[in-house]
Amino acid sequence: MIRGVIQSVFEGVIKRFSASGRPDETITNREYFQHYGFSSVPLAGAEAILVQEGNHIVMIASDDRRYRVGLEAGEVCLYTDEGDQIRLKRDKEIYIKSGNKLTAEIANEVNVTAKTATVTAADLIHLKSKAIVLECESLNILSSSGSSAARLKGDFALEGSLSATGSIIDTSGNTNHHTH
Repeated sequence: MIRGVIQSVFEGVIKRFSASGRPDETITNREYFQHYGFSSVPLAGAEAILVQEGNHIVMIASDDRRYRVGLEAGEVCLYTDEGDQIRLKRDKEIYIKSGNKLTAEIANEVNVTAKTATVTAADLIHLKSKAIVLECESLNILSSSGSSAARLKGDFALEGSLSATGSIIDTSGNTNHHTH
């Protein structure tokens, strides 16, 4: 076994690497084995474990202590040098951290089941679909800014009763001066 320092990794049908090994030893264009279902491209300067049998050398593991994430016993984490991570934490918690964008591409269906769900966005939440169905015992639409009310644009049909506190304004700006 040889402890090496990665110089470069090349993607292809067979992943290859170049590294420095023992003093004055350069290893070039050798195969890099990785676990099924997991692929990475370590940065230059990361450390590697190389196995050598005769002239055949393969890299079987890599690590980069410059970016390693501290974990508690039993935790698992995928991480990058930019600070993004997917962490399987203690107490059955999954933590995802992205510095820029999180994208999920699902071909058919997404199901989320939780006791409580919260989505917080600093600027905008945009829902786009052919149809949106909300099923709940009560629905509260709150305007925390106090400057404008919730607005419904387009046709609106109501099945059931409507009650209001305050004025009901029709399209001409009249308040409560019409009959139903």
